[in-house]
Amino acid sequence: VQLQASGGGLVRAGGSRKLSCTASEFAFRRYAVGWFRQAPGKEREFVAALPRNSDSTVYEDSVKGRFTISRDRTENAVHLQMNSLKPEDTAVYYCAASNRIILSNLRNRSGYQYWGPGTLVTVSS
Repeated sequence: VQLQASGGGLVRAGGSRKLSCTASEFAFRRYAVGWFRQAPGKEREFVAALPRNSDSTVYEDSVKGRFTISRDRTENAVHLQMNSLKPEDTAVYYCAASNRIILSNLRNRSGYQYWGPGTLVTVSS
């Protein structure tokens, strides 16, 4: 199972960026999908997640109201729309998936079986 994150790049503070996570071998709806990020010198942290077989969403507090995670069934993808970006959002963003993670564990990176290579988002001040 392979995941691919895309959409990273350079953006000014206050701007927007849309990341996409695609998978070639399974229907995303049967899997929980999470976005994580890792800034230089910091631990990888949770950003947002979609539980499996559900359209409900979970967000880390600092991105609530600015980021939106969503499924695109046509493209078999999960997107992360990032608005009102701040310099502190600069990081490598990773998508991850799991077909067995429970709802209460969505924020925990160890709960995900599959990871894609990251995509770098740089927010300039």
